[in-house]
Amino acid sequence: MIAVDTSVWIDFFRGRTPVVEKLAALLDRDQVTLPVPVKIEILSGARKPEGPRLRRLLSALPVLYPTDDLWRRMEMTAGSAAGQRFGVGDLLIAALAVEHGCTLWSLDCDFARMARLGMVTLAEM
Repeated sequence: MIAVDTSVWIDFFRGRTPVVEKLAALLDRDQVTLPVPVKIEILSGARKPEGPRLRRLLSALPVLYPTDDLWRRMEMTAGSAAGQRFGVGDLLIAALAVEHGCTLWSLDCDFARMARLGMVTLAEM
């Protein structure tokens, strides 16, 4: 399964061809999961008239929710990323992917830095 980051969804909704084709293929094969922070980012960034339609579309995907254990592990590892700094939302998205055994597809360079530190495995798209 592939956890898909907000950056990919933005390109998908904007109709950017390479992303549309790749994500559509993954969706057709039921290989996409949605970390809850990504779902919230998408819904909060949508224009009001698009909200109900987006909510219905996204409800078809399995959503990754954090467990209490995940929050505790994030707290214990806070500040131990080899001098790198990451936003809590991005750390949560990466941790959710790892916890659920997913690779992460993102166009955000922060996740590439996390991957170099062994914090997440990126999908090769």
